[in-house]
Amino acid sequence: MLTFGALGFILVCVFGSFVATGGAIGPLFEVMPFELLTILGAAIGSFVMANSMHDIKHTLAAFKMMLKGERYHKKEYIELLSLLYFFTRLASQRGAMALEPHIEKPADSKAFQHFDGILKNQRTTAFICDYLRMIGMNADDPHQIEDVMARELKKTLQEELHPSHAIQTLADALPALGIVAAVLGVIKTMSHIDEPPAILGEMIGGALVGTFLGVLLAYGMAGPFAGRIKSIVEADAKYNEVIRAVLVAHLHGNAPQVSVETGRKMVPNAHMPGFAELEQSLHTLQVPA
Repeated sequence: MLTFGALGFILVCVFGSFVATGGAIGPLFEVMPFELLTILGAAIGSFVMANSMHDIKHTLAAFKMMLKGERYHKKEYIELLSLLYFFTRLASQRGAMALEPHIEKPADSKAFQHFDGILKNQRTTAFICDYLRMIGMNADDPHQIEDVMARELKKTLQEELHPSHAIQTLADALPALGIVAAVLGVIKTMSHIDEPPAILGEMIGGALVGTFLGVLLAYGMAGPFAGRIKSIVEADAKYNEVIRAVLVAHLHGNAPQVSVETGRKMVPNAHMPGFAELEQSLHTLQVPA
């Protein structure tokens, strides 16, 4: 909501300063719908031409994500680290085969059920189970596993960043589309060159509204939206980086506490639990076997 609150502040400042300095808001609003039709119509058409239906739906979902903000906070990271601690401790004590009941049917796993927030996140659950399954299949070379995980996470991040790139591309095009609307207005004005100066001035002013809207939409809306979506995606991507850090540390032969501490260091600073805080959670939280 902070993003849209800031958008309202931008609009109040832009139009408020125009009115405060003696600008007539009526003529501006009179031509604005037609200029917006030209600019946004061309922008939407260009966006649809440049993206697949999957990408369009993904971009629309990104706006919903922008409203909610970052998905993972300290509580979610503590739960993730606690679950990974349980799995690495179980593998260290009983062997990798002891993980099989949990990873083959995670919905029936008491460990996953205890952290239902993780269980509901199908992508994260599948990510954990896939690599624990590989470890159970004797794919225990930490360097190989780390490389495979890194490539998958890079691929996923690129896909998740596509809406941000698509909106940023649109933001880069909006000023030019505003010029298109302005040029059309100038052409219309030139066809009425025999009109009195007052009428010509009004028509030229209306044409310049297209340039104004193109720039405002680009740098006051689309560009910041793209930047916000990118920051959220990159922040949420750290969640799976924590999983990678813990599992790779486990494969290097570290104790479960050390592996989890390695993962804790990958948590974004704004959400990273303290060492004592996580240690207390691991001691007090009983995860069913």
